[in-house]
Amino acid sequence: MDKRLGFIGIIVEQREDSAQEVNRFLTDFGDIIVARQGVPYKDKGCNVITLVVDTDNDTMGQLTGKLGNIDGVSVKSALSKQK
Repeated sequence: MDKRLGFIGIIVEQREDSAQEVNRFLTDFGDIIVARQGVPYKDKGCNVITLVVDTDNDTMGQLTGKLGNIDGVSVKSALSKQK
């Protein structure tokens, strides 16, 4: 499969309950992550993580699917059209 540049936006609403599992998946898929930024948003009681990734559609789906199945975690993603 052809790799494309993309991003993943992750909102972690229950940090104490889900941060360890989120970080485990990000470590497992670390080879596709180009950049990572995490911002704690204390006013809303959540954390926001943005990832820049270089990957194919299947691998993107595997990672976002695993993250999206964690309680208190919301995920959105997109890949560029250009290969």
